[in-house]
Amino acid sequence: MPSFQVGHWTDSVGRTGCTVILCPPQGAVASASFLGPSPGTREGVLLSPEKAVERVHALLLTGGSAFGLAAADGVMQELSARGIGVETPFARVPIVPAAVIYDLGSGDPQARPDAESGRQALLAASADPVPCGAVGAGTGATISKWRGPAGTHPGGLGSVYLEDGGVGVAVLAVVNPVGDVLDESGQPMGQAAGAEPVGGMPGSAVQNTTLLAVATEHTLTKAECRRLADAACAALARVIAPSHTGWDGDSAFALSSAALPPADPLRLSDLTQQGVCAAVRQAVQASQNTPSAD
Repeated sequence: MPSFQVGHWTDSVGRTGCTVILCPPQGAVASASFLGPSPGTREGVLLSPEKAVERVHALLLTGGSAFGLAAADGVMQELSARGIGVETPFARVPIVPAAVIYDLGSGDPQARPDAESGRQALLAASADPVPCGAVGAGTGATISKWRGPAGTHPGGLGSVYLEDGGVGVAVLAVVNPVGDVLDESGQPMGQAAGAEPVGGMPGSAVQNTTLLAVATEHTLTKAECRRLADAACAALARVIAPSHTGWDGDSAFALSSAALPPADPLRLSDLTQQGVCAAVRQAVQASQNTPSAD
């Protein structure tokens, strides 16, 4: 998808990282859906359809819990140096929404993405196929935490592109839910199937989140982006069980470069939901093949 580029910064020792989706210089029309009770976000309110600013210039997905939101500063600084942003009387202001997962228990809790991490992820952005697994924002992600420590398994980052009838959608997922990720037959992936759910509160409400980014070249309004983000969040119920629990901070972003004419909204929504399922599963599969740091 030529209008968007993706870059990672990965700390394989501290088990955290961040991922930047770089939009075209003029920005992308964007909105978001937040179904979780404790989403960690930056510029989230601005993405509501009724708010004035329509376009964003990059999207940051990051580990490090709320600390990781600092990585957006580096993305803004680099975009500002490139002259990218909303024109104001005194400066161009880049619009960089961000969302976090809680991965502080996966490695060193003091290892958190910062402004330089975000800048490095942006500098690494390219149109090449997106590296997946335990990389970028998915480095410290885990799944199946409702099964207790014995059943917890690496999550990760997945990315897919689907096209049908001239309609194309890309989906990137950072997979860190409390529940299981289900394969195509409906069975839990990874080692989770051998451990029984422990019941009760599976840790803190802020420790589980799946982040989604949906991008398309087709022209969408901000309100249409919101509906596509809603469709993406709803698709998590097909591939994660239990999904949308009181301990998940699920968030989805939808981006439109408006480089192509509008597409059939039903086909766009269907491809998005297929893409969410595929990207979530790919994240877990790819993490199984990502070398661990010694």
